[in-house]
Amino acid sequence: METTEMDAMEEEEPQPNPNSLNRFALKNSIQTNFGDDYVFQIVARDDWTAMAVSLSTNAVKLYSPVTGQYLGECRGHSTTINHISFSGPGNSHILHSCSSDGTIRAWDTRSFNQVLCISAGSSQEVFSFSIGGLGDCLLAAGCKSQILFWDWRNKKQVACLEDSHVDDVTQVHFVPSDKNKLVSASVDGLICTFDTVGDINDDDHLESVINVGTSIGKVGFLGETYQKLWCLTHIETLSVWDWKEARIEVNFQDARSLASDSWTLDRVNYFVDCHYSGDDQRLWVIGGTNAGTLGYFPVNYQGMGTIGPPEAVLEGGHTGVVRSVLPMSSKQIGTAQSQGIFGWTGGEDGRLCCWFSDGSPETNQSWISSEFVIKSPRTCKKNRHHPY
Repeated sequence: METTEMDAMEEEEPQPNPNSLNRFALKNSIQTNFGDDYVFQIVARDDWTAMAVSLSTNAVKLYSPVTGQYLGECRGHSTTINHISFSGPGNSHILHSCSSDGTIRAWDTRSFNQVLCISAGSSQEVFSFSIGGLGDCLLAAGCKSQILFWDWRNKKQVACLEDSHVDDVTQVHFVPSDKNKLVSASVDGLICTFDTVGDINDDDHLESVINVGTSIGKVGFLGETYQKLWCLTHIETLSVWDWKEARIEVNFQDARSLASDSWTLDRVNYFVDCHYSGDDQRLWVIGGTNAGTLGYFPVNYQGMGTIGPPEAVLEGGHTGVVRSVLPMSSKQIGTAQSQGIFGWTGGEDGRLCCWFSDGSPETNQSWISSEFVIKSPRTCKKNRHHPY
């Protein structure tokens, strides 16, 4: 079983030509109307028949990414959901989630029932997870300052790394091109690489350590053989590293200023994510304003490095901070109805927004889900700079 990563959307075909992305505009939105509650993350199933949306109501709701139709919800976590991901081909109906309640759960999205629950301990919080290792049999999870491993076949814990990090592990990722290698990132500012073959321990399996110097929010792979990492920090800096050599390629300490100076809109206040296109080996950093406008800023990570003017501006959909961006490819979805869809975004204003190209035949259709506008009696506020 293999966890689907957002970067895998680019394997068959890149999203629409980035040079023309400025033609995309908001055409439809779903107002969640959750008051203080909001959208954390949006991920797509491998066959693009569903997208999952994690909410600060501790539930995950599922929709069609093509029609916006509400499909159902998965509910069972008792506190904040920190990460969600679908399994890969063969088990793409299985959705995984982890939470600050100390559990990792699996859901059958055909019935919306929980089919598995692994507990890291009542005092733990699980911030991230990844599935890999030999035969995709290892489940790794960042649990406070530890990295725990389970054998996916029998659900037994097989290892605990507790000396490599001294603060919350915000990210764990098995390397797509080498599933025996695991990369972790933490609030302690360190990115660690581990070999997961054999009996895993800190002394013998830690291969390299990168010191970013500040609390790390997100990392992701890029390059032909995924030998490089982009890194976004909680103080909104951006850097690119060669993780195999533990060498920095470029460091944008003033990334927000560079992005802000490249357009005439409001100042870029934060970065949502990075997006890498493997076909043309291009990287974008997705920046946003507190008013909800997004820009796709191209990143040249060769030489001195530059952040260029945005090649897409998504404006008029959100009224607050955007938390997640899900880009889409019409070829991957494979229906005429999906032609012109750029993607979905979700944020702290409780909205899911769908973006179309201006030439789309669907421009006048409004997708509103009555199932998604029920206000939860429970509200939850989280600091955007500590999204885990």
